Amino acid sequence: MTSSTTTNAPSPLNLGAYTACLHNYTLEEALEILAADGLTGAEVNVGGFIPSPHCPVDLLIGSQTARDDYLATFEAHGMRLAGLNTSGNVLSPLPDQGPKHAYDLRRAIELAGKLGVGEIVCMSGTPGTDPDGKYPAWVVNPWDGTQLEVLEYQKSVLDPFWREMDLRAQDAGVQLALELHRHNVVFTPVNFLEFADRIDAKNVGVNMDPSHLMWQGMDIVESIRLLGSHIKHVHAKDTKLFPGVGTRGVLDSSFGPVPADPALRTPTGFDHYVSTWPADPAWRFVTVGEGHDVPWWTEFLKALVEIDPQMNINIEHEDAAFGQLEGVELGAKNLIAAADAR
Repeated sequence: MTSSTTTNAPSPLNLGAYTACLHNYTLEEALEILAADGLTGAEVNVGGFIPSPHCPVDLLIGSQTARDDYLATFEAHGMRLAGLNTSGNVLSPLPDQGPKHAYDLRRAIELAGKLGVGEIVCMSGTPGTDPDGKYPAWVVNPWDGTQLEVLEYQKSVLDPFWREMDLRAQDAGVQLALELHRHNVVFTPVNFLEFADRIDAKNVGVNMDPSHLMWQGMDIVESIRLLGSHIKHVHAKDTKLFPGVGTRGVLDSSFGPVPADPALRTPTGFDHYVSTWPADPAWRFVTVGEGHDVPWWTEFLKALVEIDPQMNINIEHEDAAFGQLEGVELGAKNLIAAADAR
């Protein structure tokens, strides 16, 4: 008679990283770096705010052979293509931003369908204040009735666009995962649910990036449970509050101009760049584990597994205190430790 042993060890999670932080490496080099850090998936950018160094979108849309070769590159390195990313402002009234980012998203949906990729990370976008508005306008708290009118106009632009994207995603068999990111009309779990109900969303869900909710003071596990199956993808990124929050608050606007040195600029579109953060910020994005400890991340993963144990969970490294390789390695170490502790 043979005996069998039953273990209660948790199943492996789909842990990977978003390769935008490795933009100066080839795809093959980036995959080798992630694999060496113990990760098994890679999410690549295909448009929006930043270029697409690791994915030749036009070539892949047009050629089955190119798609086969591209996927074989991941397989050869023991990696999965764990999502596409085209985060940008698809509704921007800026003529060199909104139309381009919307085009990128439509192309990403087409490409994802052909590649068999399940999710695309994107953003809801931010229109102007009215039909003649020249710049995106983020309504944070519409206590003034005028601001509420702006928000209602923005919804009138937002909703039909995303109804179209939802239909496109359904046709392609792809889920669109919105980042609940500041400077977007949809930036909290509650207003996502309101938005999803208005457009009767089928294939538009959420990319659960806790870092964007942390600085707003939200309970992340409660937010995960509220959103439930609307969560289609995950970014592992941390946020840390600093002493400056005592006098700056989390909505601090004390930013400096775009860096004069082009090498130090982060693009948000053609000839549009990120401003300079204050030297003593109220908060900033940090590497996984630098804002919240490993036990916190263990509870985060447990909450996600209750929704979908096969969820793609990808590190997004944006911590300026660490170099590219150092930040990804530390984030992977802490995320894997959290996964192992489940």
